[in-house]
Amino acid sequence: MALALRDVPLTAIYASPMKRAVVTAEAIAKYHKLKIKQEHGLRELHVGELEGMSLENFSKGFTQFLVDLQEQGEELTFKGGEKLHDFRERVWRSVEKIVKENPDGCVALVSHYFVTATIVCTALGLPISHLVRIRIQPSSQTVLEFVAGCPARLLLLSDICHLGEK
Repeated sequence: MALALRDVPLTAIYASPMKRAVVTAEAIAKYHKLKIKQEHGLRELHVGELEGMSLENFSKGFTQFLVDLQEQGEELTFKGGEKLHDFRERVWRSVEKIVKENPDGCVALVSHYFVTATIVCTALGLPISHLVRIRIQPSSQTVLEFVAGCPARLLLLSDICHLGEK
């Protein structure tokens, strides 16, 4: 990701405070001589009792999450975790703050799957229940354009071309 963004004229880099996001942001920052701004609102969705589960148990819980999401939408709350409505509000407040702080800038946000999918849904005016219809690849680039007085535009979604053939 750092190499893919090295020639992009970034004016700011924001990252979730979670270690994997900060490490990626640090690699990007080396090419731009920018300080990373950790943004608490970009943390991943707190999935409560699903946190730290084995992949097998998580898969079962995630399947139930998909069913519950269709039935409850934004009212869905992970047991011991975050309500989707609150998550969406937290993430979008951070996006609005970042856009306001960088009205003419090119900004990198380094975050996580649910955060990115939620930003895309919110920017496009889609219900939060649509986030499971958006596939965000690890180490991918999603690009949104924010212009004052206009709705956000999705320019690139989950692009992994920079990863090349493995």
